[in-house]
Amino acid sequence: MPEIARFYGIIIKMYFKPKEHEPSHVHALYGEYMGEFNIQTGEMIQGDLPSKAVNLVKEWLFQYKHELQDMWNTQKITPLPPLE
Repeated sequence: MPEIARFYGIIIKMYFKPKEHEPSHVHALYGEYMGEFNIQTGEMIQGDLPSKAVNLVKEWLFQYKHELQDMWNTQKITPLPPLE
């Protein structure tokens, strides 16, 4: 699973479409925790990330929503800047 960004100990990754399902989403890993986030809404679809990490991922998703949706559609994964 290609890594898209890394910030505050959180790693954002995206699987390629043939192995994945709609809605478009990314995976966030934080230590032993994991969350799956809808790109369009920013909501956590499933997972057990602590609330502070959830809020950081949502903030980052809001900044890069369009770029992430393009990656999902084209399957061309490119690194994005971290949350600052």
